[in-house]
Amino acid sequence: MTSNSKVLSEDCLLTRCKKIVPPLTLNKHKGQAGRIGVFGGSLEYTGAPYYAAITSLKVGADLVYVFCMKDAATVIKSYSPELIVLPYLDHEQAETKIEPWLERLHVVLIGPGLGRDRATIKVVEQVIRSCRKLMKPLVIDADGLFLLTNNIEIIRNYPAKLIVTPNVMEFSRLVGNTEDSKYRDNSANLFKICPNLTILRKGPEDIIFDDKVEVKVVNVGSGRRSGGQGDVLAGSVATFLTWSLQNNACDESHESHDDRAILAAFAGSKLVRECNRLAFSKFGRSMTALDMTHEVHTVFDSMFENKGNAGNTSN
Repeated sequence: MTSNSKVLSEDCLLTRCKKIVPPLTLNKHKGQAGRIGVFGGSLEYTGAPYYAAITSLKVGADLVYVFCMKDAATVIKSYSPELIVLPYLDHEQAETKIEPWLERLHVVLIGPGLGRDRATIKVVEQVIRSCRKLMKPLVIDADGLFLLTNNIEIIRNYPAKLIVTPNVMEFSRLVGNTEDSKYRDNSANLFKICPNLTILRKGPEDIIFDDKVEVKVVNVGSGRRSGGQGDVLAGSVATFLTWSLQNNACDESHESHDDRAILAAFAGSKLVRECNRLAFSKFGRSMTALDMTHEVHTVFDSMFENKGNAGNTSN
């Protein structure tokens, strides 16, 4: 770690996480607690965008839109009636179809089940350019990281918060270096390209850092890994990022450093690791990502819910 970086404590971050959770009151309309756009979903990969989107909803977002390829749309719709599924990624007028929806989104998540079709990647690159103009916060995961590895310039000086969630191998491709002990030094060029960047590097311990501060999330979870767990994480981070950017409680200064994206990534990491632990305690090696989504309420209620926020839950 560089001499001018600071390690934030988990206790401090957990306290602040509780403050950003929006209260359940009768004076809000549908959508205020989060409108998330998930860009992903191809013929081969329909589960990934579902896991990301349903987790965003279960954490507490009001509305989630899944922008996917046509062949994936009916399948994803069949998983859940709560998701708004828009089969536009491979539409002949994709940009025209997608553009009007972007303005209403609080956070855009790119990557789950996206695939690497060249035409689709080009559409998503244009989505990122449109998000830049609209100053939309981004979370980039999975095949969205493949896009960045091949075109990092697309996020140069991105004007809003941007969180990337690579695993160890994806991280090494992004930074062009596999020397694990120098993860912060290896990231220096990324922060020069995109000062608003926050990295959540997944691994035995999740390391969350930007160019000023970092936090490590350890000692929670299990040894069981199954497809979809990273998508669960990305979806949860997207909702927490919406809240952290909306809530003035996040303005508590750490030497005047804006660490709201750090807070969102930390909250997502803590929640998903505990969901993993609880699901594993019930199912062991049989545990899947779907089992983890069923634990979101229990974990959120015990770890993040401000009980004073939940006093009036009538519709």
